Amino acid sequence: MAADIWFYVAAAIAALLVGMSKGGLPMVGMLAVPVLALSISPVVAAALLLPIYVLSDMFGLWMYRREFDRRNLTILIPATTIGILLGWATASITSERLVTLIVAVIGLSYFADALYKRYRSAPAVAKPADVPRGMFWGTIAGFTSFVSHAGAPPYQMYVLPQKLDKLIYAGTTTILFTVVNAVKLVPVTS
Repeated sequence: MAADIWFYVAAAIAALLVGMSKGGLPMVGMLAVPVLALSISPVVAAALLLPIYVLSDMFGLWMYRREFDRRNLTILIPATTIGILLGWATASITSERLVTLIVAVIGLSYFADALYKRYRSAPAVAKPADVPRGMFWGTIAGFTSFVSHAGAPPYQMYVLPQKLDKLIYAGTTTILFTVVNAVKLVPVTS
């Protein structure tokens, strides 16, 4: 009985975090799966939250339908699809501990990179969208998005150095993750 109550409390908090991430606090959305995973398997938690992400994506897609970077989407959509396929193909052989470790390493790497960029003395020069980096970070974003809905940090490692306009960044992010979540529906429901 207590486990059931904890599951519902964790599910309500996770749903609230997803809503907050779509409402302007994108980083809190990364906490939804870990919070729900306190009461169930992380893979099951990711699968349960996917419909909430897909539904909320529809609203974001409408808002940013004219504001996006076509080059980034051209690079990232195939790359994230590859990552999703890798996540699906390895899901049965990947332990929950390994998934947790991967997400933790990516999160810590993102944090270390942000600290480094903040304290370096030379101003950062905007990097253009390029295929090798985009395929690398996009594949990782697709994989981590499939296993735990934590695709944002690898995506941001690639896109933030480009210094896109805020609306273009928001639109590109929204459109990419709408596609990512739609692609994830195929292996999750099969």
